[in-house]
Amino acid sequence: MRVIAGKYKGRKLNSPEDSTVRPTTDKVKEALFSILTNELYGARVLDLFAGSGGLGIEALSRGASYCLFADSSRRSLDLIRSNLAHCAVEEKTRVAAGDYAKILRNLTRRVEEGLEEPFDIILLDPPYDAGLMDNAFRLIAEGRLLADDGLIVAEHRKQEELPEELHGFIRSKERRYGVVKLSIYNNM
Repeated sequence: MRVIAGKYKGRKLNSPEDSTVRPTTDKVKEALFSILTNELYGARVLDLFAGSGGLGIEALSRGASYCLFADSSRRSLDLIRSNLAHCAVEEKTRVAAGDYAKILRNLTRRVEEGLEEPFDIILLDPPYDAGLMDNAFRLIAEGRLLADDGLIVAEHRKQEELPEELHGFIRSKERRYGVVKLSIYNNM
């Protein structure tokens, strides 16, 4: 696993030792960031279900100004911190530990209190077939965690059909890459 482009291009990232984390393939990552090219510069990014942190680090490498990495696995959190240190991007990041729903509720409180701004890009890559996508979208909508002109990128199995409209977000793009599908949503 490596950073594909930008400031940290070519840096190898630590990968999980087992199959509990499914890193996004280079092909899908390249396609995703090609779609996001015009949205990245200066963006605030939330990498929910961050795994190894590869997507958020790629966003920082390509010009995002800040990324919050969130995951519930202690092993993933250690991997994320290791990769952030390797790329020397700790000052542009925060790592949050815990269940995604708890993290989103905490972010909602922080946004309401003016301690956090809504995110320009939210990356959702939950474990496949875990049924977490709908609730994640609901909590993001309820918490007003996406900036008005922001995007949600949902990575899921190509067989999983996400609705065109989901909790106040509308799908603007959908792309298939092998067994993976990327669904991009905007505010309605």
